[in-house]
Amino acid sequence: MTPNITRAGRIARATTGTLCVFGGVACVYYAWPAQPVWRYTLAVVLVLAGMFQWYEARKRWCVMRACGFKTPM
Repeated sequence: MTPNITRAGRIARATTGTLCVFGGVACVYYAWPAQPVWRYTLAVVLVLAGMFQWYEARKRWCVMRACGFKTPM
């Protein structure tokens, strides 16, 4: 994996990753009394997406750019 994003891209991925993780935690917090399954599923997906975005930011690598898509950052 060769680095393919700039500092601005790293900051954007770290920021959106943090928002995804906080969103996942919020879903678990609000789903606790009622326990609907879809909220826990959404929470797991959000946390995993956020962690993957943190990984991309740390490695200076974007999966979309690696696949050949041109992203604006």
